Amino acid sequence: MGMVTRKTIGMIKFGILSPEMIRKMSAVEVKVAETYDDDGFPIEGGLMDPHMGVADPGLRCKTCGQKMNRCPGHFGHIELVRPVIHSEYARYVEYFLNAFCPKCGKPLVSEQEFAEIIAENPPKSRLKALAKKGSSVKNCPHCGAERNAVRLDRPTNFFEGDKRVWPTEIRERLEKIHDTDLERLGFNPRDFRPEWLVVTVLPVPPVTVRPSIVLETGERAEDDLTHKLADIVRINQRLRENIDAGAPQLIVEDLWDLLQYHVTTYFNNETSGAPPARHRSGRILKTIIQRLKGKEGRFRYNLSGKRVNFAGRAVITPDPMLSIDEVGVPDRMANIITVPLHVTEWNLEEAKRYVASKEYPRALYVIRPDGTRLKVTDANREELLEELAPGYTVERQVVDGDIVLFNRQPSLHRMSMFALKVRVLPGKTLRIQPAICPPYNADFDGDEMNIHFLQTKEAQAEARELMVPTKHIISPRYGGPIIALTKDYITALFILTLPWTKFTKEEAMDLLYAAGITELPEPEEDGTISGRAIFSMLLPPDMNLKFPSTLGKHLVSVGLADKKGNGPISPITVIKDGKLVEGVIDKAAVGTGKGKLIDYMVRRYGEGVAKDFMNRVSRLANRLLYMFGFTISYHSLKIPEELDRKIDEIIEKALEKVYEYIKQYEEGRLEPIPGRGVEESLETYIMVTLGQAEKEIQSLLQKYLLETKLDPVHILDNFAQIFSGARGSFANIKNLMGVQGQAAVRE
Repeated sequence: MGMVTRKTIGMIKFGILSPEMIRKMSAVEVKVAETYDDDGFPIEGGLMDPHMGVADPGLRCKTCGQKMNRCPGHFGHIELVRPVIHSEYARYVEYFLNAFCPKCGKPLVSEQEFAEIIAENPPKSRLKALAKKGSSVKNCPHCGAERNAVRLDRPTNFFEGDKRVWPTEIRERLEKIHDTDLERLGFNPRDFRPEWLVVTVLPVPPVTVRPSIVLETGERAEDDLTHKLADIVRINQRLRENIDAGAPQLIVEDLWDLLQYHVTTYFNNETSGAPPARHRSGRILKTIIQRLKGKEGRFRYNLSGKRVNFAGRAVITPDPMLSIDEVGVPDRMANIITVPLHVTEWNLEEAKRYVASKEYPRALYVIRPDGTRLKVTDANREELLEELAPGYTVERQVVDGDIVLFNRQPSLHRMSMFALKVRVLPGKTLRIQPAICPPYNADFDGDEMNIHFLQTKEAQAEARELMVPTKHIISPRYGGPIIALTKDYITALFILTLPWTKFTKEEAMDLLYAAGITELPEPEEDGTISGRAIFSMLLPPDMNLKFPSTLGKHLVSVGLADKKGNGPISPITVIKDGKLVEGVIDKAAVGTGKGKLIDYMVRRYGEGVAKDFMNRVSRLANRLLYMFGFTISYHSLKIPEELDRKIDEIIEKALEKVYEYIKQYEEGRLEPIPGRGVEESLETYIMVTLGQAEKEIQSLLQKYLLETKLDPVHILDNFAQIFSGARGSFANIKNLMGVQGQAAVRE
């Protein structure tokens, strides 16, 4: 093997192709609009000429001699009978025509003014600045020639006063511009000359860029670019014939305009001012720029797109029976996707079991040491079993325990992608434990997620060590748990740990068995088992922890408890020697970001204990809600007449105050707020007054609910969600039970 020269790319330079370069890189001149002859072979000199590459498996390219899968494709070219404007650069053509003299080709400003333009403007805006000054010049300062400003009539027509300037004349004018002036404007004359913006030779892309497709009927359907190029060749040919026949100037100009239209829509079929070119069926053609831009274009879809093998995507649904480090994979997906098993003398028997099996899990392919890949079938199964040896690779179906990457877009931080263990399950959705939703910002209203099945041992080891959820329970952003319990789990644990929640021995067994615990705590004197005792079975026996609960903060805020721990229910949660002795378990204990209990568990006992706790407690909470049920009705939102009267009084007082402000404003007596106008001050006074009334009503309702609904009878109303911090707030309840309040509109 010879020496390989390695080079690094220093820079990429963009330029405009010169006519000479287009001819030089062309393999053939296209003169015929037809593509295939009667026998189905490409026509020489046609748009599918085999010198430009081949799209049929049986043919060879006449330029490089390779077949379809090896030939990269080669450009051709069309010699245009009359030049046309490159529609994408029409604005630059206008700038050049207004910046330089049509006779001598020098800038339409004095040398001093030209130097000032160069000094004051960056290279990108020099031409525009020069054109702006030059467009008002009537006589060239260098040769004295008279001139008028040139105007672009989009997309590609140019006028000097009322007279139309045709591309031939435009090209002649642009050819006169000196290289030195171009360099001073920031252009490199080797890569760009202004006359190249007037197209005389059109490059024809290779056949591989625009292959034909064969329809079910056996007919060939040509690519949109081929259709457009055929139009260009056809009109070009008609224009040549009319010029040679000495046709009237009007007919020649009409055909010239038609050629310009076809070249314009070939580059960009969404050019403003030009009607879009259509297929015979009426469909708008997708030409060059439409293939490049947008979400479905070459850049965003093909280059930046992340389409890969060994991956899947499906809707996600919750499964509380999974562990937080597991993902439920649909059996249909597991049957199709494979994971390589590299055969060694230690796993040879396992590999043979996969190859021998005709049912799931089985081997789908065997790869020999020489790289030959064989599909495992009934015909070759026995033969493959005999030859299987260390060095072979068996591609088996996905099984429980395989490590995968699981990702939800948008991937905003590192916790948007975790490594999870596979659990193959029936159904069509991907399933996750709801506790790992917060880092993904996922919910189950139709979200889809991506799954990547890792193919190398290195990737699998890296994922297991660095990317499993247990390594990321604590958020790097705020230092609290980001993987924690949410919504219904918090509500259930709150109800479970209220002081009056008690269970029979059978109910306690049912709950604990759901959490994977087979021992019962000591019953109380009446034979019942408290919810706190059941919860304590999930805690490490030596745990000691004390923190304010979410419920406690609500009680303290309305004066029903104090910060020392006195109240109808202790506002402080106390765990002593692994037993929950005071307070409740709510968002402050196990919730996202605030969960003191999970945070302490991770730091004191490690990620494994925290994971086990979350798995057990979520199953227990789920079982509890099956037992109790949890709902809300219209009757839950009814309030006593006395409270209703108090709310009306608060609203009445606020409205009186607001009407007084309005009266003062109308009479010109309103005292404006310093730094604000009278109208703005009035709005602020109204907002503040109504805002204070809203707060009063909310506080009143909050106190009423905590006094009347925090008891064994009413706790199963939906207010447990708000008391525990699981979901919703007293502001939502204020809207339902008290008042909607002032809707503030900010413009």
